[in-house]
Amino acid sequence: MKTSNAFLTVFFALWSLSNIASAQTDSCSSNLNLSGLPFDQSSLHCISVWSSEDYILRYSQASSDTWNFVLSAPDSNSYVAMGFSVTGSMVGSSAVVGWVSPTDGTGVIKQYYLGGQTPSQVVPDQGKLNINSSMILSQSSRLYLAFQLNTAQPSSRQIFSVGPTGFSPSAPSYSLREHREKVQVGLNYVTGQSSVKSSYTSLRRGHGVLNMVGWGILMLIGAMVASFMREWDPLWFYAHMCIQSIGFVLGVVGVICGLVLQNRISAHVPTHKAIGIFILVLGCLQVMAILARPNVSSKVRRYWNWYHHSGGRVLIIFAVANVFYGIHLGGEGRSWNVGYAVVLALLFVVSVVLGVRMWKRK
Repeated sequence: MKTSNAFLTVFFALWSLSNIASAQTDSCSSNLNLSGLPFDQSSLHCISVWSSEDYILRYSQASSDTWNFVLSAPDSNSYVAMGFSVTGSMVGSSAVVGWVSPTDGTGVIKQYYLGGQTPSQVVPDQGKLNINSSMILSQSSRLYLAFQLNTAQPSSRQIFSVGPTGFSPSAPSYSLREHREKVQVGLNYVTGQSSVKSSYTSLRRGHGVLNMVGWGILMLIGAMVASFMREWDPLWFYAHMCIQSIGFVLGVVGVICGLVLQNRISAHVPTHKAIGIFILVLGCLQVMAILARPNVSSKVRRYWNWYHHSGGRVLIIFAVANVFYGIHLGGEGRSWNVGYAVVLALLFVVSVVLGVRMWKRK
């Protein structure tokens, strides 16, 4: 009897979870049933425009100069946005942005004009869209942003974005924080086919991995070799030079990738960029210092040693900090932070062991 009761308990639990999961999803095969929609919802075409974020767009042409849109997205307690761009770039586009207030559950829809890359240039209640009517509601853990445009032909180049989790714009400024993620889509309204433009994921991750390995790991290993391996002279010197050179080359390539990425996605990351350039300058100065290294017997050698060691330590400190900051900006999540932290912890343990060994030997 106990086994039977346990089986029934598990069965009903799984059944409840399946119902909850189905209630939180939407697809083009499911019927749209929204109350208060300001236009006919039976004739809407449906397409999945952003599969990774589960964004579904429904649209129809109501008349020669009127188009209906319904954007469906998971309710992550943030804003959802759909922009229309002439050039395909986010800058210069106009966007319909909607959210539901977490305090009173009130739905808010505003048009924003994206005049530049800084938050101050994203202006509310401005834009080139002629919105006739609009509404937003939360239903079954999803947001439904519906609006009607007065236009003969809406732009086929669209930009979809999702805001930071837990953030909603508030009065009186209604300023937007930078989106958590975005995607550019080309939509053919006649055929219903869409093409997602690359979000440069490979370039972003390449930029991150190159800088992490070059500046944030190899530079540390090279410094450890110089600090704890001097008993194997001159092997330690050549190993130190080789490791630091590889790290420098990888770091330079990573910085170049970052600059290319910023230009292509119009990213506004001034602090991350400034720290990266500072690290690059320190790296170049270290290379120049090696070329101007005085002889061991020279009187200025100890000042050179102080400069070289201090510059290296500052470079490593800023590199580690900027790697973590870059992971945060890229929204790569906890796994990248944990992975890099584990590598740093292992290097720290190795440094402690080598330091104790060197102290005992002395």
